[in-house]
Amino acid sequence: MIIKILKGFILGLLANLAGTYIYIYLMTDSHFIEAVEAGYKQGFLGGLIGLGAVFNLVLFFFFLTTKLGKFQKKPQFYEARGVLLATVLAALTVLYFEF
Repeated sequence: MIIKILKGFILGLLANLAGTYIYIYLMTDSHFIEAVEAGYKQGFLGGLIGLGAVFNLVLFFFFLTTKLGKFQKKPQFYEARGVLLATVLAALTVLYFEF
């Protein structure tokens, strides 16, 4: 049970990182590290993290769904809890950097 929640938590963190990276890659001309440093200095790092957390929504519902096209799968409730914990951590991080 703990391993499944940890798996979901780590996947949630990776999804958040991937969402942040994709947003920076598509919307800016700078590199990832430069954009994160500029976000920290200029005070919009919380916004970057918040935009990256959108991928957690997709991952959360993937774990809860039972049907993928023609395929049936069991819902993975513990992994979804881990993704939810990662999203709460992202929200607390956004709160820290914004205020």
